[in-house]
Amino acid sequence: MRSFLAIISITAILAWITPAFAAGEAAAGKENYSKKCASCHGTAGEGKDSIARMLKVELRHLGSREVQAQSDSELKTVILEGKGKMKPTAGVDAKTADDVVAYLRTLKK
Repeated sequence: MRSFLAIISITAILAWITPAFAAGEAAAGKENYSKKCASCHGTAGEGKDSIARMLKVELRHLGSREVQAQSDSELKTVILEGKGKMKPTAGVDAKTADDVVAYLRTLKK
């Protein structure tokens, strides 16, 4: 019984701390998002209408169900490689992209 409780305790602790090591840092992501993404995607992820009209695209809110349904890996790929009319984000490395993805997760509606 004790070994079972020990396994449950260890599993719970690992489940609690693992996301902190696996994911980026949302605070750093917010700062980088403000510098690299907000000019098109808006300060709160709402998307800028003027950019959407100019590119003739729909900019979904980054907290929307459609965007949030994407995996971290998919979002990171969009940041690093671009998608559709969105170009790769210049000057962003893999760690910075992880941080921005962590920040995007905070925008979930």
